[in-house]
Parts: sequence; C-alpha cells; structure tokens
Amino acid sequence: MWKKNEVNDSSVRPATPEKPTQPAESAASPRCARIGGSLSIKGDLYGEEDLFIEGRIEGKITLKKGSVTVGERGRVHADVEATNIHVAGEVEGDLLGREQVVLLETGRVQGNIKAKSVTLQNGAQFKGSIDMESAARSKSSPSSGVVSGQPNGANQSVSSTQRL
Repeated sequence: MWKKNEVNDSSVRPATPEKPTQPAESAASPRCARIGGSLSIKGDLYGEEDLFIEGRIEGKITLKKGSVTVGERGRVHADVEATNIHVAGEVEGDLLGREQVVLLETGRVQGNIKAKSVTLQNGAQFKGSIDMESAARSKSSPSSGVVSGQPNGANQSVSSTQRL
C-alpha cells in the first residue's frame, strides 16, 4: 500500500502549505489593489477596496470601506484614512483608522494616530500622539462613568518600544 519512498518524502515536506508573505487582511480580500515595490505615486488615492503598499506614495489616501497595509518596503508620505491600517513599513503623516491601527514590529510612523483600537508591537517606532476616544465614549456624559460593555472600555492598553 505505502512505499517507503513516499513515506519518507511526506515526512520531509511541510504538512501545511506555505503562508503568503503579505498580511492576512490583504491576502484574504478578493478586492485588494497592490502597489508594487517599483511603483511611485504622487497624488491622492480614493476608493473602497483594500490597498497593499510596497512602493512609494506621496499625497493622501482615503479608503471609505477598505483597509490599508503598508508592507515592509512601503514608504508613505501621506495622511491615511481607512477602516483598518497596518504598518510594517514607513509612514510620515496622520493615520485615521475607523476601527484599528496596528504598527507591526518593523513599522515606523511619524504622525498622529486616531482609532478605536491602537496596537504597537515591540520594536515599532512611533513619534506623535494617539487618540483612542470612540464616538460612543465622547458622547456619554462625564458623570455617568459607565463604559463597560463598550469594546473600547477601560481595558485598553498601549505599549511601545522606541528606538533612538
């Protein structure tokens, strides 16, 4: 039934296929635009699909329903507005994430961040301010003091390691 060669060959091969090198958000999306490493764009980008950046962009990026991922080789000199923003490369400009902003360990950001959820992985470099106040929290009366049940309640934490 099984030949020895087949058993030995299967033990050498990985049990699962290799994972893609790009973040899962851009790989899983059927509508993801990609700006490759050899591309450089000056101007404003508007749209509703996800965007993966490995090249250079200078201007403004606004994706009303999409996510932006700046890959490790990506260089962005622009304000970025999207539902979710992931940075593994370099961004100089403000980031407005309607849901979340994530700075991966290789990410560098110089600018302000505003989102419901902000994550800075160890090794990420960040210079600017962070505003995590959600619309629901800012509308509640200050005397109520009740934020439990909110996804952005008092359990938020931000940690960062800055390299000088």
